[in-house]
Amino acid sequence: MKFERAAGILLHPTSLPGRFGIGDLGQSAYIFADFLEHAGQKLWQVFPLGPTGYGDSPYQCFSAFAGNPLLISPEELYKDQLLSEIEIMDVPRFDPHAIDYGAVINYKFSLYKTAFERFRGEEGKHLQKDFHAFCKENSAWLEDYSLFMASKDYHGGELWTKWNEDIALCKKSKLKEWREKLSDGIEFYKFLQFTFYRQWMALKSYVNKKGIKIIGDLPIFIAYDSADLWANKSLFTVDKHGKLLTVAGVPPDYFSPTGQLWGNPHYRWDEMAKDDYKWWRDRISSLLHLVDIIRIDHFRGFEAYWEIPGDAPTAQTGKWVKAPGMDLFAKIEKYLGKLPIIAEDLGVITPEVEELRDTYEFPGMKILQFAFGSGGEKKFLPHNFINNCCVYTGSHDNDTTRGFFDKAKHDGTDVYNFAREYLNYHGDDIVGALIKAAYASVADTVVIPMQDILRLGTEARMNFPGKLGGNWGWRYTEDKLTAKLADSLKHLAHLYERPVPPKK
Repeated sequence: MKFERAAGILLHPTSLPGRFGIGDLGQSAYIFADFLEHAGQKLWQVFPLGPTGYGDSPYQCFSAFAGNPLLISPEELYKDQLLSEIEIMDVPRFDPHAIDYGAVINYKFSLYKTAFERFRGEEGKHLQKDFHAFCKENSAWLEDYSLFMASKDYHGGELWTKWNEDIALCKKSKLKEWREKLSDGIEFYKFLQFTFYRQWMALKSYVNKKGIKIIGDLPIFIAYDSADLWANKSLFTVDKHGKLLTVAGVPPDYFSPTGQLWGNPHYRWDEMAKDDYKWWRDRISSLLHLVDIIRIDHFRGFEAYWEIPGDAPTAQTGKWVKAPGMDLFAKIEKYLGKLPIIAEDLGVITPEVEELRDTYEFPGMKILQFAFGSGGEKKFLPHNFINNCCVYTGSHDNDTTRGFFDKAKHDGTDVYNFAREYLNYHGDDIVGALIKAAYASVADTVVIPMQDILRLGTEARMNFPGKLGGNWGWRYTEDKLTAKLADSLKHLAHLYERPVPPKK
């Protein structure tokens, strides 16, 4: 699908400022939307919006369909009369720059449980009609997800393979009994999803009315510890007891000499093809309800994927296996029409991957940090771009651009000097020069991580691939969104003919 020439910012809602220890869908999200408008931005890109599990990664979620309860705004719950003013004012002292997920989860879920009890009483009567409509409309995934999460709580947060066998293996004769036993927990998780969707859709409406579109992220794989796998074992590479037969990852690359062992199950594509990939069609339809454009992470996995034995210690012993990408997207297009999809086509890209991407006219990605120096990939230099692509200074798996160049200077490589010569820039804001090059390029879409817009260093890096813990925690503070910053971005949008949002 052809994209209009536009600019945007990559910022996950968890990075928004606020009092509650983590960014959420309250006032700060609306202030950020106003900033996007004032800055001439027409795109807001976010990470996957699902409920995060171990490691707090948005790319390892308990569900491919559910929303992250941690993004629920206590302030909005107060407006719904489900929390009192005292309850949202008595907040623990949280670090404004980083997320302490453990503390945030304990604090926010205590608030949610209070809100849930009020929701079930007189205070929640005005929401009941909408709640029941939401549950009915989303029952295809919500029933499984809410039972999965209630069961996880009942079993002390354990991986589902360690639960009571009757519920772990979804024995049909026992599910009714478990639903009755866990009815309160099931209702609680339905309430959280109703609240997340209600808050998110209100924010999305506000953003869209400003002429801004949201780019959402779709990880190609689902998490092993997820309702998706637990309730649909026949669609994934596990045996009848849930033991992983094969797992996903990538071979040795720029990030790791032993490759990356992600641990996600692969798909049983032959099973999925029997109903024209209905699970995939439902997943994409569900996400397009929440966002306007989809970025598919690890797109190359639809042409061929790195298959690793389920018990392998590293990704080195994997092999490439063909995937039915052509048939999958043909069926998706047949049922859903042409879709606004960006293909994350980084890594080991073959002509077959390019053919799959280009057959469906999906724009690929360009990462400027990969372009410079004698060892850089020249396809990422702007003079080699085509119109139908999306350019970034860096991604969530990269260092910030300032951190990237600081390291290059420290290591004594030719990356920094190459970039200065290429950009014809010898001042002290090479990050700004790189942003300007992205805007000036022929790429239809330019998206800049917020950390680069703020010129932040490695301390603001979002993720270190292969590192357990300490990721996904960066936040900015509300004083960073200045009128001067907005004006500078709007100037670039005008200068390089990336139309600013129209007033509506």
